[in-house]
Amino acid sequence: MASNRVVHFEIPADQPEALTGFYAELFGWRFQKAPIPGPEYWLCDTGAGGPGINGAVMQRQHPQQPWMNYVDVASIDAAIEKATRLGAKVALPRTAVPGVGAYAAIIDPQGNICGLWEQQNT
Repeated sequence: MASNRVVHFEIPADQPEALTGFYAELFGWRFQKAPIPGPEYWLCDTGAGGPGINGAVMQRQHPQQPWMNYVDVASIDAAIEKATRLGAKVALPRTAVPGVGAYAAIIDPQGNICGLWEQQNT
């Protein structure tokens, strides 16, 4: 069941493996390279003590790519429809992650980007 809470972050990097070393040393985060095709993607475990979320460091796709947070939604299509009705624009259309779920992104009426995550039902 979707929680409508922030559930994941992504940090873009020109040299993802080097940046994982920075965050590992700075915060003690643990990283594991994801065995997926496409851009380099390092899953991040931020720890289990107290509130927080996990995320990833990924290969930067364009120079202005921001640090992205993802909100867990029941339906990306419904969230995009509602967001655009409320004045948002689609920044990234629904994109499937086979066997896992789907993601998308919107730009809110004030120009901020917000990622959307829909977990695949099992």
